[in-house]
Amino acid sequence: MNDLSLSATRRAHAETNVQLHGVFPEYAMKEEKLPFTVKLVHNDDELQKAVDIRHAAYQRHVPVFAEKLKTPEPTDKEAGVIILLAESKLDGSPIGTMRLQTNIDKPLPLEQSVTLPDWLASRTLGEATRLGVSGSQAGRLVTAALFKAGLHYCFQTGIEWIVVAGRSPIDRQYERLMFDDVFPNLGYVPLKHANNMPHRIMSIEIGQIEPRWGRVNHPLYNFFFRTFHEDIRINNNFLVRNALEA
Repeated sequence: MNDLSLSATRRAHAETNVQLHGVFPEYAMKEEKLPFTVKLVHNDDELQKAVDIRHAAYQRHVPVFAEKLKTPEPTDKEAGVIILLAESKLDGSPIGTMRLQTNIDKPLPLEQSVTLPDWLASRTLGEATRLGVSGSQAGRLVTAALFKAGLHYCFQTGIEWIVVAGRSPIDRQYERLMFDDVFPNLGYVPLKHANNMPHRIMSIEIGQIEPRWGRVNHPLYNFFFRTFHEDIRINNNFLVRNALEA
């Protein structure tokens, strides 16, 4: 199957998933206010805010690579890519960001470096990249909200699996979210889109997060599935086009 046929098949598959399974499950039993908002980036000013917090976060841990992240990357404006931005309600400053790219229109960035197994490559995927949060005490809450927003987006667009690549020790946070190794015996793999730094490739099936977390009483279960956050503002108009172009 050529790339165009594969893209069309994945797009149809994603649209079917939305029709069959709907959007994010409405299990909410309470409402909760956050001290920040999470939204999709829609313009260049918002993109620059995301880039600023991205650069600052990477500067703390991988300063050499961070020098390449001072300006928007070409991927930021590609089709099938959305960027999430968390902003403080106090002053509007950026406090977190994450990029999500699907394989509907083109292969995922990590596929430049590895060949995904057939059981995963044949599904509609979203790769979460360029996660960055401020160094404040709210960092963990911001990270959780960004992933909840990403999960909303995946439900709304028919994405079946989320794939991540985490360098040590960041990969431990994906373990805590119950991501599994895609290559259990491979360990850490150098990734071209991450300056060839070794990363551990992990994945989780979207439709299994709620039941898996529920069975083990995961500490974020209520935050994700039993709480409504009006400050997480995601809609489903971005399956085909990049949000910056919508």
